[in-house]
Amino acid sequence: MPEFCPVLWPEEPTPVDQINCCKCGLDQHGSRMIWGEGNPNAPIMIILDNPGAREDREGNAIVCGTRQTLQQAAVEVGLTMEDLYVTFILKRKPVRAYNKERTRQTCMIHLEQQLKAKEPELIFCLGNVAVQSFFQDYEAEVKALRGAIHQVKGYPTAVGYHPLAVRRRPNLWSTFVEDWKLVAKHYQNQLT
Repeated sequence: MPEFCPVLWPEEPTPVDQINCCKCGLDQHGSRMIWGEGNPNAPIMIILDNPGAREDREGNAIVCGTRQTLQQAAVEVGLTMEDLYVTFILKRKPVRAYNKERTRQTCMIHLEQQLKAKEPELIFCLGNVAVQSFFQDYEAEVKALRGAIHQVKGYPTAVGYHPLAVRRRPNLWSTFVEDWKLVAKHYQNQLT
């Protein structure tokens, strides 16, 4: 099997009417808005908590650890960039303390806009923050919900651990891949 090599997926431009959004206050953190990446028309929408770094301190493009782990699992179960679109609860990377609950509630407006525009066939929420925000249940946890397809907001939805949690705790890798297999199987069953 060839060695896995992560790539920087293309970024979907932020809609012009949203670039200067300041409703949640994260615009004051100095990070730019990232609407999503991968294939904007993909059947599978992956939801993460917030964007990671796309550039290093010198401004050079990088593939962060979250993307490396996510892409490696996707490749392992036979999914490609064409199958996947990655977006975020928060469209800007927080760089200091902020009102998490209020900010997440405010930023869900953008995610709702994306769902209406894209109408994905399947949602895959990674990490407790994404799960709690998307499910609108702040008691929800990945460990209790993983391994099944749930109906949330009218979409079949799977959940899994955040890629950075998997990087920090390599013993989660097999569980992470199991959840990706569930997503791939559900998607492939939709095709037949």
